[in-house]
Amino acid sequence: MYDYDLLVVGSANADLVIGVERRPGAGETVLGSDLAVHPGGKGANQAVAAARLGARTALLARVGDDAYGRLLLDSQRSAGVDTVGVLVGGAPTGVALITIDPSGDNSIVVSPGANGRLSPEDVSAAGCLFQGSRVVSAQLEIPLETVVEVVRNLAPESRFVLNPSPPRPLPQEVLAACDPLIVNEHEAKVILGPAAVGDSPEDWARILLAKGPRSVVVTLGAEGALVASAQGVSRVPSVKVNPVDTTGAGDAFTAALAFRLGAGESLAEAAAYAARVGAVTATREGAQASFPTAAEVAAL
Repeated sequence: MYDYDLLVVGSANADLVIGVERRPGAGETVLGSDLAVHPGGKGANQAVAAARLGARTALLARVGDDAYGRLLLDSQRSAGVDTVGVLVGGAPTGVALITIDPSGDNSIVVSPGANGRLSPEDVSAAGCLFQGSRVVSAQLEIPLETVVEVVRNLAPESRFVLNPSPPRPLPQEVLAACDPLIVNEHEAKVILGPAAVGDSPEDWARILLAKGPRSVVVTLGAEGALVASAQGVSRVPSVKVNPVDTTGAGDAFTAALAFRLGAGESLAEAAAYAARVGAVTATREGAQASFPTAAEVAAL
């Protein structure tokens, strides 16, 4: 019996958000809306998204001993996330500077802060969390060597899900553990590097599979997603909505996918559900505040 459906190892940031009519070019200043501060970070986002859907969720992360850190801890606890693995101190809490245009598209600059101090030693010390988790999810807003240590601490029967964002080349040890590796078009091309031949997501997925992951999911925004494994490649249709703010939609997708895989669904079934969760998220402002409950997803 697992204590947790999902353990998320990753980043926790304060999101500082400004709406703009258009994003500035080099050397240009534009006026924006009033500043809004939200709890965010890919790791913290995934943990809250999963908990809102009903997953028993724990977060392993690091925040600063400051107001932003307290904001993040409060948000996790109010969503029902177990914060026993959230470490405090060592650096200021990470911050993401986000601009959002009228179409809902965003641009993000991240100051890692305490996220950059989440170390392999922190992972090793949290062995009981790994042994008690059905699925473990990670991203790349924490040091890559820490993600490698996550892979080395996985329980024998647990499943590892990785969204390599921000993208970088990955060691074979990490690629081989991914089930699935979840990428968008940009992330796929960075990881493929010179191997990025072909123009279709099906081509990217097959080449990524050849690099070692047990399965691959390519998210395609308004066009849905694509899932690939040894059983083949298939498309998952999108859910048509009017997007307001896409911040956090990818994190909600990843969390929902990881949760449903742990519940025993197939990759295609889990991705279809995750697409619905991501669609609801995109219709609301903010990241964690926009994540739906299972009932809200069912009503879509």
